Amino acid sequence: MKSLLFLLTLICIFPEVKAWDGYNYEKGNYVDIEQGSVVREGNDIEIYDYGSGEYKTVEVSDFDGSEVEYIDPDTGETMTIDMD
Repeated sequence: MKSLLFLLTLICIFPEVKAWDGYNYEKGNYVDIEQGSVVREGNDIEIYDYGSGEYKTVEVSDFDGSEVEYIDPDTGETMTIDMD
């Protein structure tokens, strides 16, 4: 039981350890936030955009746990990813 609690604590403390899958409703495609990205407001993160088939570095403008809002550097638009 202690091992399980320890593992859950590590996952909560270090969310950058895992990659996330999400959906961008504005563009209508799936997006992955790459492993190692620290998802916090003001941080740059690397995403893989399945719509364009490209990796992209974006700036997180807001994060609430299940949604990540970021600024697309190519267009200057704010986008939202709903995370799984």
